[in-house]
Amino acid sequence: MSNTTEEIMPVCEALPPDKQTELADFARFLLARQDDEAWEQRLAHPRVRPRLDVFLRESAAEGDEPLDPNRL
Repeated sequence: MSNTTEEIMPVCEALPPDKQTELADFARFLLARQDDEAWEQRLAHPRVRPRLDVFLRESAAEGDEPLDPNRL
């Protein structure tokens, strides 16, 4: 267990249950944000991605019609 984890545990246990939940939610938010940043870095990389470019062009050409479950 890391020093940071050991430091956070007593702080969390000292909080009331609703604040413990908020702390856990905030930690999950930070984790999700980290994943989002990783994807943003991958997509911003200057490497050529011809299949992604084709997909983006075709998606943009389709327009903004709602999803029709009968066409799936």
